[in-house]
Amino acid sequence: MSSILIVDDEKDIRELIGDILKDEGYAVRLAGNSDDCMTEINAELPSLMILDIWLKDSRMDGIDILKTVKRDNPDVPVVIISGHGNIEIAVAAIKQGAYDFIEKPFNIDQLMVVVARAMETSRLRRENAELRRRDVTGSDMLGSSPSFKGLKSQLEKVTKSNGRVMLTGPAGSGKELAARYIHTNSNRATAPFVSVSSATIEPERMEEVLFGRETAERGVEKGLLEQAHGGVVYFDEVADMPLGTQSKILRVLTEQQFTRVGGADKVRVDLRVVSSTSRELRTEIAQGRFRQELYDRLNVVPIPVPSLEDRREDIPELTRHFVDMFHRSQGLPLRELTPEAEAMLQTMQWPGNVRQLRNVIERVLILGDGSGPIEAHELPGQEGPTDSSGRMVLGGAMATLPLREAREVFEREYLLTQINRFGGNISRTAGFVGMERSALHRKLKSLGVVSASKSGAGHGDDEDE
Repeated sequence: MSSILIVDDEKDIRELIGDILKDEGYAVRLAGNSDDCMTEINAELPSLMILDIWLKDSRMDGIDILKTVKRDNPDVPVVIISGHGNIEIAVAAIKQGAYDFIEKPFNIDQLMVVVARAMETSRLRRENAELRRRDVTGSDMLGSSPSFKGLKSQLEKVTKSNGRVMLTGPAGSGKELAARYIHTNSNRATAPFVSVSSATIEPERMEEVLFGRETAERGVEKGLLEQAHGGVVYFDEVADMPLGTQSKILRVLTEQQFTRVGGADKVRVDLRVVSSTSRELRTEIAQGRFRQELYDRLNVVPIPVPSLEDRREDIPELTRHFVDMFHRSQGLPLRELTPEAEAMLQTMQWPGNVRQLRNVIERVLILGDGSGPIEAHELPGQEGPTDSSGRMVLGGAMATLPLREAREVFEREYLLTQINRFGGNISRTAGFVGMERSALHRKLKSLGVVSASKSGAGHGDDEDE
């Protein structure tokens, strides 16, 4: 949005104004009637409009165009010009949202002063809108585990294109953060990022929410797709979208236009689409709940987002990030982690993934005592199998085993837990448990541990990461 659109039915006037503005370094577009004007606006929203009140042989006069522009794009300044101007017309234009009014024949210096001020107003409005669009969580992606590095590498490959991306992974794993990363690092970064939560919108309201509506009482109400024009629309949990809406979204993807509910005019949009799902869409298709054609359109570039279990090595870094974030946003204590608490976090089960980790850290900071390091016993459900004196309490099955067998059970579970904690990295596991790598290999073999690593190899053959 960087050009000035000049709308005047007199060719000499619009070309004269255009030449003057071009000489001053402005990009200029011209329109001689209301239809050409609306076509130019739909093609690319201008930074400023210079609009004649009287337009011969047009469906709409300048006031009608002004009303439409201020209704649909209120941040665009409009300067009204007229050869038949009087105070009543000027007042009417200002009331409808015009930035200023200039009467023909106009003084060039006066015109340039008004244009410069209006362009500065447009720039400030764009900057304010960009600041409002920035999400407090940002789009920083943190981690150093192999699975996370693989995800980030795939995301970086798609940021500069307009290809549609389908993010798959369990709930809470960070699919929306990945979508925001694509947006922030793309050539649409200054345009809107609009998230559509398919699971939380009532099915009967889905079309109004997406496409907007027109009523006599309330006029035009823009939908989410129109709000995302020029930017990225993110369909979160797309499998929850009603079948009827799926067919209409398919048409939007094909035609890049739609009609508001209750309206008749076509609304054209320029969108990049990123979708996500935690369900297997092929199963949904087989059961008739998702359209194959829409899947084919959305699944151009499929990218899996790993669960937190697949990137346990990242848990300490993520935890420190959340502690710092809650300190800055809520004033909660800035606390470190004890080695025991860090190890506990890396060995806990995380069915809710990164979202669950964030909630746990927030809870600990709110309920914790003071600002000292976070202790393992503060973590929810991690009081451990100990009695009031701190002694470990054996489970019934373990207590019935001979010492040698009990020791083997403990060693097997302990080493498997540590291997899982370090993402299958044998060298790091060996360093933590205090064994030589070769000795750890022999111990795992003696315990019958041949569980496959995430790369498909046995733990004993896992490469260092």
